[in-house]
Amino acid sequence: MSWWMALLFFLPAGVANATPVVANKIPLLRDWHTPLDFGVSLHNKRLLGKNKTWRGLLTGSVIAGFTALALSPIVHYDTSLPGVFGLGFIMGFGALFGDAIESIIKRQKGIAAGHSWFPFDQIDYIIGGLLFLAPFSSLNWANVGLIFMVFFGLHLVVAYIAYLLGLKDKPI
Repeated sequence: MSWWMALLFFLPAGVANATPVVANKIPLLRDWHTPLDFGVSLHNKRLLGKNKTWRGLLTGSVIAGFTALALSPIVHYDTSLPGVFGLGFIMGFGALFGDAIESIIKRQKGIAAGHSWFPFDQIDYIIGGLLFLAPFSSLNWANVGLIFMVFFGLHLVVAYIAYLLGLKDKPI
């Protein structure tokens, strides 16, 4: 697998990771802000916080499914799932699940929402997406490593561009 194919193959997870921020701006979805943790706390700290919502999880997973469908003429997904949409959905769900697990750890460590926790903020969605994808794909370790490197680097570049454009307060 080339770096280009690694990028295209795992793009549904990357898109899922970015979708919740966009979904928050869509008028019809903006008012749906039910937190994933339903306000539950652990050790007097919110489990996930108010920024991890059902809106983000579901829209990210669905958009990841459609992204996989759009890429399927180029990327020939080898899957045991009944469809490419399902594979993209699982990849996206896993990416957002990984992000949520990292948020639990951040909250318990006392790291505020929105504050960087390098490199974990950059790899949580990659690990989650790859773990959820594993039972349904035949990726070898070299491909997993390549996907990891491509998306870790891509995350850093995109975050820096967002910082330069004034969309983020910090470069990482």
